[in-house]
Amino acid sequence: MTVLYLLLALAIVLLPNALHVSLDTGIPGLNFSNLLFLVLLVVLLFSTRSASPRHQPPSKLGAPLLVFFAILGLGYFTAGPSEMMTPLEDVTRLKNAIFYPLLYFVFRHCKQDLTRTRQLITLVVIVAAVAAVEAISQGLSYGIGEYVETQRATGPFGDANMANRAGVFYAMFLPMLAAIAVFDRRKAVRVACVIGCLLLAGAILLTYSRQSYLIALLGLLILLMHRSIAAALLASVLLVATVSYLPASVVQRVEETRRVDATGAATVDNSTSSRLEIWDGAYKMWKENPGGVGLGRFTTHIGDYAPEYHGRDAHNAYVLIWAELGLIGVLVVFWLLWRMWSISKFVRRASPPGDSEGHAIALGFKITVFSMALSNVYGSPFYEGLIMASFWILCGLVERYGVLKAAAVTAQEPVPASAMWPMARVVDRFPLAARTMPGLGGPSRLPQN
Repeated sequence: MTVLYLLLALAIVLLPNALHVSLDTGIPGLNFSNLLFLVLLVVLLFSTRSASPRHQPPSKLGAPLLVFFAILGLGYFTAGPSEMMTPLEDVTRLKNAIFYPLLYFVFRHCKQDLTRTRQLITLVVIVAAVAAVEAISQGLSYGIGEYVETQRATGPFGDANMANRAGVFYAMFLPMLAAIAVFDRRKAVRVACVIGCLLLAGAILLTYSRQSYLIALLGLLILLMHRSIAAALLASVLLVATVSYLPASVVQRVEETRRVDATGAATVDNSTSSRLEIWDGAYKMWKENPGGVGLGRFTTHIGDYAPEYHGRDAHNAYVLIWAELGLIGVLVVFWLLWRMWSISKFVRRASPPGDSEGHAIALGFKITVFSMALSNVYGSPFYEGLIMASFWILCGLVERYGVLKAAAVTAQEPVPASAMWPMARVVDRFPLAARTMPGLGGPSRLPQN
């Protein structure tokens, strides 16, 4: 079990930092992340000892994920040949689309007890905070006096083109730390989480990702509204009051969203307007291909409906999935999101009254799911392994945490007499019967000498 625990921890640390690990397997399509996953899966399958409750509920995401995998497979086979992608690239795309969600199953059934599951959840958010430190270091080295498109912090996620993806990653994990900082009753834990929140907020600012700014703000406001409406209003006032203290480069980036043309009319920037035109082209694409154009074929066909955007991404995961896999594909994704949301409700119910840790994790995860869903509205990181691997891991760990919490609470509850012995209800109704017929009440009800 110790070996398995260390491998799980290694996966949590290395998957978001895969670009820092140079390991060539020599096998096309098999990178370091895939190799680590295969090793972890083999150890998990051959591990005999289990800390899981004997009778546990079925996994929340199991059914929607399996259906989604089937739709991905169908989309792969219906996709025609493309001049933009080789057959190997097609297979790799399908493999990546399926591979990272499988991490949910691995960590949902990872055979760790409650203490170690809690430690692994902690490690996920620590890794996110450390990645934020790297992004802050990059941003400060670039300077914060003026916004430059090619000088955006990304942390361990690659070059400046990945800045929006990096911002989404930090914005997704901010609510987990913030929820613990606000609702957990352990002072040392709260202080550590506040520091983590500041690091993530700094990294978000220096990615200059406007969608991440919005996601982070909405997530924090929703969190504070669970505390009290007054707290959310106070935070909003403080935010407005501190805008003038933000770095000039951040203010400049936000102001680019709204432009004024030569006639004095307000318009949106090119990034926003191009998305609207791409989405309109995607709608036309879907109308001509209701079953979808096939997995990975959006970039191939978008030029037929929006010629100036040939080869461009959809910049919206739901639009992308709808155009490539059809209506059923996006409906399954919504089903998946709803089941993710139900994990937080499950953990909340599994945590007994007064369990501040359990309630904080449930709320933090709920807002993390909301942030992930929102991040795919103005971008499409859903298939991006570097960004989503930690999220899928967190899904599995938080659900496992809830299962173990529920089992611990059940174990502490007294077992009803009716569950221990068939005639126990009769004995409870007629206590003198146990004295006249000692065996009637079962072994636990024999008269004491």
